[in-house]
Amino acid sequence: MQPAMHLKTTILPGGKIEVNDLNNLVGELVDVFVLLPHSATTKTPPSALDVLAKAQGQTIFKTVKEVDAYKY
Repeated sequence: MQPAMHLKTTILPGGKIEVNDLNNLVGELVDVFVLLPHSATTKTPPSALDVLAKAQGQTIFKTVKEVDAYKY
């Protein structure tokens, strides 16, 4: 099994993460995985209709069916 370590840290200004480990050599190559808090991963982006509804000036159509039914 590949050795691993688990630690918790805080994101520093500038989006930096600092890892202090005196057991490894300076310049040693490591892989770093960042797991976001569960609440940060559950946010769903707004739908296109939600974005358009909040846009300046309302759209004529509210659904795809309304677009299809429109006679031009």
